Amino acid sequence: MQHGSDVPGRITRRPGGVAMNIAMTLARFGLRPALLSAIGRDADGDELVAAAQRMGLDCTHLYRSEDLPTDRYMAVEGANGLIAAIADAHSLEAAGDKILRPLADGQLGSLDSPWAGPVALDGNLTEALLSQIAHSPLFVATDLRVAPASPGKAERLLPLLARPQLTLYVNLEEAGILCQCRFDDSPAAAAGLIARGAARVLVTDGPRAAADGIGGSIISQCPPAVMETRVTGAGDTFMAAHWVAERRKAGREAALTAALEAAARHVSGELAA
Repeated sequence: MQHGSDVPGRITRRPGGVAMNIAMTLARFGLRPALLSAIGRDADGDELVAAAQRMGLDCTHLYRSEDLPTDRYMAVEGANGLIAAIADAHSLEAAGDKILRPLADGQLGSLDSPWAGPVALDGNLTEALLSQIAHSPLFVATDLRVAPASPGKAERLLPLLARPQLTLYVNLEEAGILCQCRFDDSPAAAAGLIARGAARVLVTDGPRAAADGIGGSIISQCPPAVMETRVTGAGDTFMAAHWVAERRKAGREAALTAALEAAARHVSGELAA
């Protein structure tokens, strides 16, 4: 598709968004992640919660708003990749730190007993809330894994960049935005982010080599070559699969391989949407 194209196609509607894509992938690997987000008490929200529960996701701790509609995301993809996307996350932004209440009120954690498990953090949150999380004692024991929602929102993650016990998952463009420069490849981007204070970073670059950087050590691998049928959600699948591999005690090389293979299966359409 080119600018101004008007073409026949197929329109599908399904649960999605960064955190939801990660949660769905974790569920496919046999885990039962809990969702923390804002969902309206409207027909779309009820449908989304029902779909999440059917997939085995824990919806107990969702903030269900009476006056905020359920957010939506629309992507237009062509044979030449992602053409455009619009994320309407206004309700999530308006809800603010209400979505974090279960981590403070004893349901999942508190100031006296912070949540000590892993957390996947979605960059769709506001810059103010991300900054609050960066300095909050509620996350001192957390294995925090962070993904930007899009290159346009990558700068929101700057307050988190130097936080200990944080793993950052970005693509090459997002790495460049965070470092305010252009990188030729993922190993260079990983080195640049570590120089900016990141404890650990994984950088993807579509069909080209991805990199895992921690301290002074950077490794890289090329993903399997596949026919692209969709690209939306590939980075989220990569992040979740990498997380699962490390949870299963895979080494860095093996975990990177597992993540790249899962993302390739997603892009090829082999993994169910």
